[in-house]
Amino acid sequence: MSTPHGSPDAPTGPRVLVIGATGYIGSRLVPRLLADGADVSVLARTPARLDDVPWRDRVTVHEGGLGDEEAMLDALRGADVACHLVHSMGHSADFETEERETTEAFVRAAETAGVGRIVHLSGLHPEDETDLSPHLRSRVEVGRIMLSSSVPALVIQAGVVIGSGSASFEMIRHLTTRLPGMVTPKWVSNRIQPIAVRDAVHYLAAATTVPLDGDLANGRIIDVGAPDVLTYGQMMQIYAEEAGLHRRLMVPVPVLTPKLSSLWMGLVTPLEPALARPLVESLRCEAIVLNDDADEVLGAPPGGRTSYREALREALRVPHGPARPALWPAADPLGDPARLLPSDADWAGARPPAVWHARARR
Repeated sequence: MSTPHGSPDAPTGPRVLVIGATGYIGSRLVPRLLADGADVSVLARTPARLDDVPWRDRVTVHEGGLGDEEAMLDALRGADVACHLVHSMGHSADFETEERETTEAFVRAAETAGVGRIVHLSGLHPEDETDLSPHLRSRVEVGRIMLSSSVPALVIQAGVVIGSGSASFEMIRHLTTRLPGMVTPKWVSNRIQPIAVRDAVHYLAAATTVPLDGDLANGRIIDVGAPDVLTYGQMMQIYAEEAGLHRRLMVPVPVLTPKLSSLWMGLVTPLEPALARPLVESLRCEAIVLNDDADEVLGAPPGGRTSYREALREALRVPHGPARPALWPAADPLGDPARLLPSDADWAGARPPAVWHARARR
């Protein structure tokens, strides 16, 4: 089922279908695409979730999920670009099989519909894929299926996304704010290359219009990240500095398995276990950019790539929050994507109690 849209200005850009428009990245990408002149449609399992979104009347809404191949094919017909932003994050008992099957169905539908390109958001991972977490292993497999399609696929691989409401960022926020001292798994020493949410949205939007020539003609992987390469422990300490907290004490221990770590996360953070566990498991792998040519291929974000510290400052404009805005007029997904939106998860608005503040600077 689709709903026609009406826009005050006729679109001048490509016809883009966004799958995952109600998610964290999708809800920030759609207004960016509209501002860039794209003719946007979305595929939503529950269209009612879009009822209050300011751009609702400017897009065409198709009802259906990735498991409904007929609805997906209907939504893809006439699209120049299909943006695929959906991941199961371990909610299914056999999520690897589910993701493989739904991705294969998506690719078949994109080929049948004559889509011009696929843009997919995936995750950074080590070059050696022998010890990937199930979550990362599935993401790699999904990317391979898309790259093997006859439709050129640009697979954008990002690491920890920094912005209020991002599950990875909220994990850093709650761990650092609530725990002045902690025993930590070995993965706090793993190297991470985070990315500001505004930069992630920039690269995804750019991927919808970049000419498909040269080594992009048949699709390829594009790694994206901030200029910083940090350990997870360093990311937490820098967060403490920016949030006005005392330096945190960390004692690494070898016995915290991913399962124990995810249980620990469940006690300290508001993230659901089904979401926390795959995130924690993926942290046992380093996540850094292996081929740093995104700016050359897609164009640099306005003002250049955002550093981790600056990304934190954008996310922390309201200290120890910010609380989730109740109404859209208080949100700015286009100009200030690092702040929470009313559509973000309920747990994203939780304010963790801050322990052990630093002394005020004189």
